[in-house]
Amino acid sequence: MLKAMADYGRLMRAGTALVRHDVILPGEYQTRLPVPARLAGRTLRLFGGRAKGRPGERLATALEKLGPAYIKLGQFLATRPDVFGTEVATDLSRLKDKLPPFPMEDARKTLETEFGKAEADRLFTGLGEPVAAASVAQVHKLETPEGMKAVKILRPGVERLISQELRAMKRAARTIERAMVESRRLEPVAFTNTVADAMMKELDLRLEAGGGDQIKSMSDKDEWFVVPAVDWDRTAQRVLTTDWIDGIPLTDPKALEQPGLDRVELATSITRGFLTHAIGHGVFHADMHEGNILITPDNRVALVDFGLIGRIGMEQRRFLAEILWGFIRRDYQRIAEVHFEAGYVPATQSVGEFAQALRSVGEPIHGKPAEDVYMGRILLQLLDYTRTFGMHLRPELVLLQKTMVQVEGVARTIDPKHDIWKASEPIVKTWIAENFGPAGAAKLAAKNILEVADRLKRLPEVMDRFEASLEPGYHDNPKPPRNQPPWWAWFGLTVVLAAIAGLTAVQFA
Repeated sequence: MLKAMADYGRLMRAGTALVRHDVILPGEYQTRLPVPARLAGRTLRLFGGRAKGRPGERLATALEKLGPAYIKLGQFLATRPDVFGTEVATDLSRLKDKLPPFPMEDARKTLETEFGKAEADRLFTGLGEPVAAASVAQVHKLETPEGMKAVKILRPGVERLISQELRAMKRAARTIERAMVESRRLEPVAFTNTVADAMMKELDLRLEAGGGDQIKSMSDKDEWFVVPAVDWDRTAQRVLTTDWIDGIPLTDPKALEQPGLDRVELATSITRGFLTHAIGHGVFHADMHEGNILITPDNRVALVDFGLIGRIGMEQRRFLAEILWGFIRRDYQRIAEVHFEAGYVPATQSVGEFAQALRSVGEPIHGKPAEDVYMGRILLQLLDYTRTFGMHLRPELVLLQKTMVQVEGVARTIDPKHDIWKASEPIVKTWIAENFGPAGAAKLAAKNILEVADRLKRLPEVMDRFEASLEPGYHDNPKPPRNQPPWWAWFGLTVVLAAIAGLTAVQFA
């Protein structure tokens, strides 16, 4: 009961902030609202200040003031134009997360708690003043015999604060889903749980270290990005230490003024690097805004801050690849079929009508200059059709959608004429060829053969047990299985394996 009262108190505080910024029933939407809603909106504006900017900009400002949990919520809401509209979703995608740093004394206390005083004094002797601060953590420079390091330290008490705010959000989502039948299509509880899971993982910096190390391993092979190495000896639950990356963040205009920098190549690297990770590995940096992307002195792209790592399975990777490839080839029928095969559109809907809707999204972009075509806008338009075709939220795709919009925005900041379709084509084409062409068919055939072989190795034992189970008294004195399968089992195995290989080859021919 006390927790419920505390939760509703926090929600009232959030509601008050939204009222002050004229976010609830904003004046810009008066003509679209029924009379009772108009009257309610006017009443709320009597208690609010004279908020400036578009509704999405005002909402972003309100969420920034409410703290880290609400900032993260806003970043996720930026992926839901079906709830707020394309303009508001675009404004929310610009949410920033900067705060004044906390004192050095608190930083040292955290180090002592995590490592012990003696070890903290030894490992962090050269710790400098904070160089960047956000709502969850701040970053310090550290001089060591091995070179300069970056030390990320969580804010004191941030875990308790975020946990309380997330609990209140979950309560609100459950209340909305129970009270409003229409809201269930948007899966508010699943959506809020996705936000909460991502936030809680960001509060354990050991998980961030693992994610960063995996991204580095992939980047060292693919060579699209520079990623700092983790200093495991100086990393704990509330402290993360990595190599220091010399570079200028893209939030600084000077980053793109370095001599010899090729903007076209740089933008292409960001797009292809992201798609290589997402489609090729199923793992990607899921917070690729300008503040987390640095340009190194040799004009390479460096990634930092791995608190949010996205992961998608083979089915979602196939879905993404086929969607992009379908738009590149203007094959709207196949794009529609992929949506139905993945279960993203209810089977009761018409594939043909959905393909028609997709055509209305894709055709207007063909033949236009690259600077007039935005993949992010297309993704947002696709999501606009969720209501029309009864599509449900897919929590596993929320991070992917959010990051794709971010990546395109960053690439266009670097090169306003960046053609994301042209940049995507070789990555998508190669992946499809490797996984669905002859090479993919061979891999699938080999996998199927191994699985069937494993099962058929156990066939003689299974048959012996089946025959014995038919004999009287088996359960009292079961017959032990044979050690070696008979000749006919090996012959049957050979025939079945050959048949499977042939069927697989025909399927992909």
